[in-house]
Amino acid sequence: MLGIASSSGFAPVQAADSANNNGWVETLRTPQPERSDRPLPINLATALALSGARPLIIRAAEAAAWIAEAQLQRAKVLGVPALNLGMVYIRHDGIGPDFNRGLNHPFSPTSQSQPINQNVNYLYLGGSIYRIVPLTDVIFDPLAARRVLNARRADIQTAKNDALMETADAYFSVHQYRGQYAGALDAVIRGRKLVSRIAGLSEDLVPTVEVDRAMRLLADLEQAAALARERWRVASANLTQVLRLDPSAVIVPLEQDHLQLTLIDPSRPLNELLRIALTYRPELSSQRALVEAAEERVRREKYRPFLPVIFLTGYQTPNHYRMQEGLFGTGTSGRLTYWGMREDLSIQLAWEFENLFFGNLARVKKQRGEESREIVKLFQVQDTVAAEVTKSQARLQSAAVRVLEAERSMHEAVRNFDGNFEGLLHTKRFENFLHLVIRPQESVIALQHLLVSYNEYFATVAEYNRAEFALFHALGYPAQEVARFRPPGYIVPIRTTRGFGLPPVDVGPPPATR
Repeated sequence: MLGIASSSGFAPVQAADSANNNGWVETLRTPQPERSDRPLPINLATALALSGARPLIIRAAEAAAWIAEAQLQRAKVLGVPALNLGMVYIRHDGIGPDFNRGLNHPFSPTSQSQPINQNVNYLYLGGSIYRIVPLTDVIFDPLAARRVLNARRADIQTAKNDALMETADAYFSVHQYRGQYAGALDAVIRGRKLVSRIAGLSEDLVPTVEVDRAMRLLADLEQAAALARERWRVASANLTQVLRLDPSAVIVPLEQDHLQLTLIDPSRPLNELLRIALTYRPELSSQRALVEAAEERVRREKYRPFLPVIFLTGYQTPNHYRMQEGLFGTGTSGRLTYWGMREDLSIQLAWEFENLFFGNLARVKKQRGEESREIVKLFQVQDTVAAEVTKSQARLQSAAVRVLEAERSMHEAVRNFDGNFEGLLHTKRFENFLHLVIRPQESVIALQHLLVSYNEYFATVAEYNRAEFALFHALGYPAQEVARFRPPGYIVPIRTTRGFGLPPVDVGPPPATR
């Protein structure tokens, strides 16, 4: 028995045995891996626990949050200037313009002017604290970056919920195909008995063609068993891929294949479920944060013309001379004769109106367009969430009805075959002729129906379990909530090594923090 707090509005969660009043399911022989296989026993509780950390979609979401955290950290220090350290050496010999004085040669009306020999030779060792940044970026970029980080952290929860759903889907697929394999093996055993019984009847009662018909059915049943085993192995590989376990292992669930879990009462009103989903889905939280980030960028562009650009530079030359303070040496003819300290510092505040303010209006318009696009995405996510809840509830309600019908059909199929099989031993006399009460072809058809019923039953049980987890996922409850529900069984130790040169699971970015 599993339990969910009544404040969540869920019915008590049950681990139901659909055949607890009938022993025919328990009589099925649980298939075992071949000797060459590497069995990996695991239960649902362990699989769900592993789904919270190992899947790659969670690692990818954590990496995205790590990037967003770095972007926030960088936005916080936009106003901090850069520290520059360096040197400048310039040497010029010969005539040329004196750019410092603005004169090329002296002029006298009584003498012929001559170019001045301008020898330049100096070395500057120093540094600066340099920054050119709009004040609007300093104020609003950290606010927008924080909203983006909130979105990425919500995406981590989304990835965990998706991993939970993917794990549950793969795990119940293993149950489904192993159960169908068990049913196929049971049908093969019954088919062999049927062939033996038909072949043992008198040729006066049963023609040879009836034996051939039964043997053909037996061949079909053996093929069906081989196909079911293949599907079990494929589903096992899917689960090991999701949980990043040993890919060569064959998953052996520790529960019975007819296990049914009820997380959410299928009869819950749809309006209540929609209200829960629109409140708790992390996708909505993520998109709302992105809308808030777009709003901050709109505010940034609105204030851009009214907040200055800060220039913290050195002496004002065309390229914003970076050196602000250091040791300066100069001289002539290749000699550095004179040494001293030099300081050049410039602090400017400039208000910039791009393209006579029309450029600023275009910036605002662009960011408003970005905001509108994020709002539209939010509406799309809301519609998607509502549709998922509606579809999941319809799927669950349908599965709840079908699993009862499939169980009843299974009971009838078992009784039908057993009655036909026993009827092959009974005859009746018509005048001077003996006739079988049950014809062999009727037993053959009954066995075919039994295999179909086996497949339908285990498929509907798995579908019911998947539908429960699909609705749980659609409501947006975090994956860690399942651990509090105590799924059947305890956490069992399993081998998590991978081998084959595959990368270890624990390699990845650290959790994003503020």
